Amino acid sequence: MTTPSRTLFGAFLLAAVVDLASLLAGADLGHQIAKPLLMPLLAAYAVTRGAPKLLTAALLLGWGGDVFLLSDADWAFLVGMGSFAAGHVCYLVLFGRRRTSPALGALYAAALLTTVVLLWPDLPAGLRIPVAGYSLLLTAMAYRSSALGPLAGLGGALFLLSDTLIATGVAEWPQLPAPDFWVMLTYIAAQYLLTAGTLRAMYGERRTTV
Repeated sequence: MTTPSRTLFGAFLLAAVVDLASLLAGADLGHQIAKPLLMPLLAAYAVTRGAPKLLTAALLLGWGGDVFLLSDADWAFLVGMGSFAAGHVCYLVLFGRRRTSPALGALYAAALLTTVVLLWPDLPAGLRIPVAGYSLLLTAMAYRSSALGPLAGLGGALFLLSDTLIATGVAEWPQLPAPDFWVMLTYIAAQYLLTAGTLRAMYGERRTTV
């Protein structure tokens, strides 16, 4: 990698460590500072590696979602979800018409139906339709991500897991200890794997090995 690439990737890793450590320690200020830095740093790193514009756009739309979700207000949650949804559209266009496994598609469809049915009664009434629509788009992105190979496919699956953890929190289901830590751990890993998988698929393993 070039020096700018290494520097930006190192800064992304540092921001990720600070964010996750802050969540474990209950240091809200550290989370408030580190979280908004994650996606811009990852996007800048991706640009130095020759990232397609749609990948950069998806990451920056993820940054928009990250910022809005720092607020507990319902309107901010909806705007943040909309920003993430636009990012998923970018990913879907990026993945194109590459072939994916029909069996995997059936598995994702079953997971979507089960999750929505179970969450529906416990979601606030005003969020039920938006969450269901977002879940459909997210699941489609997670499924289609496998078209770029196992790295991107795992990234899509982790993105789905991360947002499902958020949804269970909104529905006030029992949570794991330090629930925000697990949400951010799976989310950070998801966005990185989607980035690495896309770069590998577009430009080959030699250019994307960290």
